[in-house]
Amino acid sequence: MSERIGFIGLGIMGRPMALNILRKGLPLTVWNRTRSRMKPLTDEGAESGASPADIASRSDITITMVSDSPDVEEVILGNAGVLTGAPKGSVIVDMSTISPSLTRRIAGLCRRQGVEMLDAPVSGGDVGAAAGTLSIMVGGEKRTFDRVRPVLEAMGKTITYCGPSGSGQATKLCNQVIGALNLLALCEGLVLGIKAGLDPSTLLQAVSSGAAGSWILSNLGPKIVAGNMAPGFMVKLEQKDLRLVMEAAHELGVSLAGTSLVQQLFNAVEASGGAELGTQSLFTVIEKLAGLRGRMAGKGRKEPGRDKPSQAGPS
Repeated sequence: MSERIGFIGLGIMGRPMALNILRKGLPLTVWNRTRSRMKPLTDEGAESGASPADIASRSDITITMVSDSPDVEEVILGNAGVLTGAPKGSVIVDMSTISPSLTRRIAGLCRRQGVEMLDAPVSGGDVGAAAGTLSIMVGGEKRTFDRVRPVLEAMGKTITYCGPSGSGQATKLCNQVIGALNLLALCEGLVLGIKAGLDPSTLLQAVSSGAAGSWILSNLGPKIVAGNMAPGFMVKLEQKDLRLVMEAAHELGVSLAGTSLVQQLFNAVEASGGAELGTQSLFTVIEKLAGLRGRMAGKGRKEPGRDKPSQAGPS
């Protein structure tokens, strides 16, 4: 493949995703607002860019992976944004999780300048990003998806074309609803088991291969039992996604009672200083409601807010 790739946003997710592109032998230029985060990529052979516009001017395909809708607007539409440097015929692939309606608006502005845009949010956390096994949900023109697919295959295992612009983002919001409620179920099941006198590790082993099994249970269950609240995906970013879910639900006239409950429980995690902990820290609220605080099997447990994780989110 001869396409030149640009990558913007080297946080917890973006950095391993970009490394996987580089390790597939694809030519890569990178940019990050915190410039020190470019070093692991440039050490492996990537070139560094001076701005999003500079990255786009040197790339056939420019990927953005940042935190929230305003960040995407700034990095693509800002004064030194991707669209100011992107040549006609190039492609912008936004892999952030943002509003489907904003995605469609940005895609329309790109088309006016002869630039294609795909929305391609991901699921699988930092583990999937590092392993190159992410699930990638893509919206946009099918022919553009076919062109970009070899690059997406460097980062993901399950790559699904979901429909026209905004469809990838809408699919990701559905994914977040299902994942958040799975996480709540895991936390409540563990609390019930502990109250019943069960060993939580044995409980996880017993249910993980049955009908209750899930990615959430297999990946976050052991972290909860070990008292490991370090982020693969931070609470504050989960809350951002759930805010987008509820905004979309309001626009569509859909009642999401369970999702609203999880959002409120995450509010309690944030109020305890846990905004930068992993989403598995939802357990700390559920155990407290059950009167189990301090009785969890995991040793070395850290209370939300006492120790911040060593890694920050995408920037």
